[in-house]
Amino acid sequence: MSTDNVWTHKGTFLLAAVGSAVGLGNLWRFPYLVGEHGGGAFILVYAVCVLAIGVPILIAEVLLGRSSRRSPIMGMQFLTRCHGASRGWEVIGWLSAFSAILVLSFYSVISGWALHYLWEMLTGKLREATSISMQQDFAALLDSPLLLTLYHTLFIVGCAIIVARGIHRGLERTLRVLMPLLLLILMLVVFYAGSVGDMSAAADFLLSFDVERLSLEGWLEAMGQSFFTLSLGMGAIMAYGAYMSSDASLTLTAFSIALIDTLVAILAGLAIFALVFGAGLAPDSGPGLMFISLPLAFSAMPYGALLGSLFFVLVLGAAASSAVSLIEPVAAWLVERFALARAVATGVVVIIAWSLGLASVVSFNLWQTDSPFHQWFGLSAFNVFELISHVTLPLCGLLVALFAGWALTPTESHKEMHTRSQWLHLWRLLIRFVAPTGVAFVFLRALPRIEGYLLPTLGAVIIVGAFAASRVLVSHPGADST
Repeated sequence: MSTDNVWTHKGTFLLAAVGSAVGLGNLWRFPYLVGEHGGGAFILVYAVCVLAIGVPILIAEVLLGRSSRRSPIMGMQFLTRCHGASRGWEVIGWLSAFSAILVLSFYSVISGWALHYLWEMLTGKLREATSISMQQDFAALLDSPLLLTLYHTLFIVGCAIIVARGIHRGLERTLRVLMPLLLLILMLVVFYAGSVGDMSAAADFLLSFDVERLSLEGWLEAMGQSFFTLSLGMGAIMAYGAYMSSDASLTLTAFSIALIDTLVAILAGLAIFALVFGAGLAPDSGPGLMFISLPLAFSAMPYGALLGSLFFVLVLGAAASSAVSLIEPVAAWLVERFALARAVATGVVVIIAWSLGLASVVSFNLWQTDSPFHQWFGLSAFNVFELISHVTLPLCGLLVALFAGWALTPTESHKEMHTRSQWLHLWRLLIRFVAPTGVAFVFLRALPRIEGYLLPTLGAVIIVGAFAASRVLVSHPGADST
């Protein structure tokens, strides 16, 4: 790979990976999970899961990307040839590309909602809002396919422009400005929440160490969050790793990404719930927290419109930094495989994701109960896409862990990781046994929710993955080496 396809600065990969990891889940899902499942007890379990599951697979994805210097699809084709492994392992690249486009399709729709609320904050439409009026406003948004399509289009086109401009002029330049700006806005929102909200109630909700509330469900949620929060299984980290300089510390960078991602989630949670409790509102999760409770809290506080606008800029920035990381792996493959111009390749990816996103758009209004998705799966298009991603992402992460742990030799791993031998042995232990076991739980947890014809479809994917794993473990000459 030429130096044109390597980050100009070592720290850019850290910014890119943090941008990919920090998204809507950090702002509306993680804080509520912490509060519901024992506060500090949940954070402790989550931290252990991140160290034992998330970070080892994160290192593996970066390692595969940097050692191949190719997009995930082309990279896995290259690595299987180099290591004499079964070609079945190439499914990792294809599965990650499929997952990236699928997630982008509905992630763009949800992210577009933040555009609506940013506009309403800027224009003062939410002044003197009530709980009923906020619920009606959100319901009206979901009932309008035209508005949802408009916001979905604006968001995904904005992300496409960043990716189309290239690695240096687009991704690198944007991330070097966007990520520090988002951290600055987050600190301003935290300071504001501490000044006008109820920070002590938020800290008690999030950080009190209550083991009794940490049920088995909480352990499983912590395990799943430790995987999904780092953007694993969708090729983004592997693609960004391909642009990482060879002398950058892979291990230190991976730990830094996990630490920053967790700190951002906790700080965002403190700010959000300080505002919610300060306005006398009950804590909520998901869209209800972000698009009903929070706007209502901002509307009742001094300078709320200004800080609310900044907050939704933060939401959009976090969503955009994650979305561009979903476009990049597939766009890079189209450039490599078919020699397309980057702008054309980006356009192809975005058009596919945008078209799929329309199914999610109409699932909130026109396709309520009489859509083909409801007839086949008993779920809306949005729920089907989300559920599939909750199976394909951990499945891809499981295959990454097995490939990195068993197909790569210790020499190859040591060459990329630049770490002491004891740390390398620990990583190989985690990536071979501990991480696959943890991700298997995340993967299996999604299966009971599957209905109708979705189970046979995903069963076929599982069989392909199991076949690839069995082939490489049997055929690869270095599989048993330590």
